[in-house]
Amino acid sequence: MSIMSLINGHTSPIFFALWLLAIVVALTVHEFSHGYSAYLLGDRTAKLDGRLSFNPIRHIDPIGMLMILVVGFGWAKPVMVNPYNLRNSKRDMAIISFAGPLSNFIMAFVAAFIFAFIVFFGSGMVASYVLQFFWYLIQINVILGVFNLLPIPPLDGSKILGLFLPDHLYYRYVSYPYGIFILLGLMVTGITWRIIEPIIRTIVNIFMLIAEAVFLIF
Repeated sequence: MSIMSLINGHTSPIFFALWLLAIVVALTVHEFSHGYSAYLLGDRTAKLDGRLSFNPIRHIDPIGMLMILVVGFGWAKPVMVNPYNLRNSKRDMAIISFAGPLSNFIMAFVAAFIFAFIVFFGSGMVASYVLQFFWYLIQINVILGVFNLLPIPPLDGSKILGLFLPDHLYYRYVSYPYGIFILLGLMVTGITWRIIEPIIRTIVNIFMLIAEAVFLIF
């Protein structure tokens, strides 16, 4: 269920457009959540940069999106955070980092309920397209959430794990300059997906089972 498998899994231009829309929505909410959580914790940098917006243009990086389309691995514009504006920079950076993946899991969970609703009550061609969009939205959000929790700098998971490290190790760890090369190596060799794909499938299945159970009960 990697990004590349999703790209290769559809041939219809409409399905491709729906997949692309789901990617944009997932990335936009992810980055907005980083910025908004930073704002709540006292840092106005994201607000001043115009990142507290659901406008995708504020968050989508053209090169990062092109990389997603070409190789299945890309990025959005990073949300800038000034740790000196935070009361407890180490703790608050972990919270800000976790806000992104958490927003993806919440969105996937909500999308699972909408998907189940359409399955039980929808019909027709339009419903099938909407159903496909929400299926993409579920998968992409879970992939994005799990992937970003990997504890490899500069991913969100590194700052979350860093919360449990002593200060003298924390700053060296989260600023480790070669993390991106380690990550790329793991991606190219397929090790990353072999690690996270069972987790992704489990989360998707749990969300779908809960959503379907609710509609079956009521």
